[in-house]
Amino acid sequence: MKASVLQDKLAKGLSIVARAVENRPTLPVLGNVLMATDDARLKLAATNLEMSITTWIGAKVEREGSITLPAKTLADLVNNLSPERVDLTLDSATQTVNVRCGATVSNIKGIDSAEFPVIPQGTEADISLTGKTFKEMINQTVFAAAKEDNRPILTGVLMQLDGNVMTLAAADGYRLAVRTAEIEQHFAKRVDLVIPARALSEVGRIITDEDDVVTITLPKDRDIVLFHMKHTDIATQLLEGKFPDFAAIIPRNYVTSSVMYTSDLLAACKRAEIFARDSAYSAKLLVKPAAGPGEPGAVTIMGISAERGESEGVLDASVEGESLHISFNIRYLIEVLNVIPDERVIFESNGAANPGVIRPENRDDFVSVIMPMQITR
Repeated sequence: MKASVLQDKLAKGLSIVARAVENRPTLPVLGNVLMATDDARLKLAATNLEMSITTWIGAKVEREGSITLPAKTLADLVNNLSPERVDLTLDSATQTVNVRCGATVSNIKGIDSAEFPVIPQGTEADISLTGKTFKEMINQTVFAAAKEDNRPILTGVLMQLDGNVMTLAAADGYRLAVRTAEIEQHFAKRVDLVIPARALSEVGRIITDEDDVVTITLPKDRDIVLFHMKHTDIATQLLEGKFPDFAAIIPRNYVTSSVMYTSDLLAACKRAEIFARDSAYSAKLLVKPAAGPGEPGAVTIMGISAERGESEGVLDASVEGESLHISFNIRYLIEVLNVIPDERVIFESNGAANPGVIRPENRDDFVSVIMPMQITR
């Protein structure tokens, strides 16, 4: 192998695939990045056997070939090279790559590419949608997936395909986030896939403005789903098990409904969080209807610390229904508000002992449900 690439392109490519490299690999080759020529491109790939990431960068190829190199060593070296052309030359006899950039010359010992696991290849795509839409769908759901694997199925995100609608849903037992979008394809029979949240997060991270379209290849003979972007593929194994019936978790009725400006509510929650940290992030939310005709209702966000003090923010709001005094994990409120770009949000509840529902105003494609915490007086 003999190829030349630009330093910034190589550094970016390595940063993309590095997220699939194990910190403590069970096999030495799993700590490496596969580097292979592919026509006028250089292919970089990494895998942890559950998820693989492959990306391609432009290159001048003089001689075909492939090798695997230690991921951290290669990335650290490339990130510290000058921003110019990098020449890569493989000595197949010693499995060593000579890296030359300007006046810098380095040699990195690798492992034969034949020992690298086979990376799943995509066949014909089953689904296509805009990169912007899919990135937003991912960002509006993955945050609600479980971080601990006490219930492994909840560490994933449900992808449901029904008719011409795709739904992503994530839940950790304390909250739920659901986002829907229309797709061009039509599924006569409903399809449910549970995708590891970590892998889906990587897809969302990698999608850029260049990715006009993202295509998805559904599992065939293996439980693997593949996401294809303009220059990058991600393949991941699916999680086994049945995802909870998320539709049954979403309340259908409410006794209190309020509409607020998203940015104002987010700022108030962030201030309350500073003091709520001392009480397991429990913050109070008080909703009061208007005192009289022509007057606004009010929503108060309170964070209290017995040692450090308190914060109270009062927001004007349009309120329908009864007064409400409820307590939530303030971080959950912040995380959902962070992914709502709309100017105003609606908060609904059926009482202090029932979940709270947050959704953008004038949109029905996104909803988040948060379980209340016990109120401490």
